[in-house]
Amino acid sequence: MKLRTILQVAILIVVTTMILPQTTFAAEINKDAGTSAFPFLKINVGARAVAMGGAFTGLADDESSLYYNPAGIISFEEDRYVLGYLNYFEDIQSGFVGYIKRFGDRRGPPTSCLGLQLDYLSYGDFTETDRFGNTLGEFSGGDLLIAVTYARRLREELSLGITGKFIYEKVHDYSATGLALDLGLKRTFSRGRNSVGLMVQNLGTQLSALGEEKYSLPLTLRAGVSIQPRGLPLVLTSDLIVPADNDIDFAIGGEYFHFKPLYIRLGWNSFGSNYRAADSEDKWAGLSFGTGFDIKERWHLSYSYSPAADLGGSHRITISGKAGR
Repeated sequence: MKLRTILQVAILIVVTTMILPQTTFAAEINKDAGTSAFPFLKINVGARAVAMGGAFTGLADDESSLYYNPAGIISFEEDRYVLGYLNYFEDIQSGFVGYIKRFGDRRGPPTSCLGLQLDYLSYGDFTETDRFGNTLGEFSGGDLLIAVTYARRLREELSLGITGKFIYEKVHDYSATGLALDLGLKRTFSRGRNSVGLMVQNLGTQLSALGEEKYSLPLTLRAGVSIQPRGLPLVLTSDLIVPADNDIDFAIGGEYFHFKPLYIRLGWNSFGSNYRAADSEDKWAGLSFGTGFDIKERWHLSYSYSPAADLGGSHRITISGKAGR
């Protein structure tokens, strides 16, 4: 694929992103919305990626690739770690921890990588009452994900990644479990300045349910493009996101690194329209922005903020770096 073709694909996605939201926002709620098990699997991770609208499938060049495209972890030339925290709506909080181990010649790019990831989501505390309204106490709930990723370089510019997931959910005295797979491909061009990615996310099944009925997992297809224009300190990204349980989403983002070690990021995701009430006049839902900072060329600190209309907003902080000496 030539650079001209990549640019044409990126422009097509961006233009479509600008046009379709006009009709998408006014459409009725998808009949399959809310029908999948473990919906927390659809919450984007990583302050940098979220600040860029979640358009990260094609770029996939930092530790959050464990979520967006497992093939991307092959790009590291040293072992890496990542810690992330999300202050979500109301009392909901989330976090994730990841570690990436490279294999191969220490003096060159790795031939394969192994990644470990742990995600959690806490719903906060709830008041338990009986049918007469008498308070019985409090209870809580949450989700847990344990994942193992393997990535391999097929050719210099092409890599493949696969992630196995074990999922656990608990609400009060009820629990549910599931298994899932993520499959990702990434190809780079122009000496790594441009790239494309493709991913199948949450391909799996629910082993046990909170109730008697089991539901399908939130299967999602992601395709993305990343472009770094020649001579400009700028990365542009765009994603097409196709969930099995909702309408198609579009995401675009950018990162400006002229002021390194300071980075400025901005993005937009069409899914933000779901946060608005019918009579809401909020025009910022779906927008996200943030910043990043390199610390002593060993660590990187990122922050992002995502307005969510009537639901409020969410803050994310992520720190990542080189593991070991």
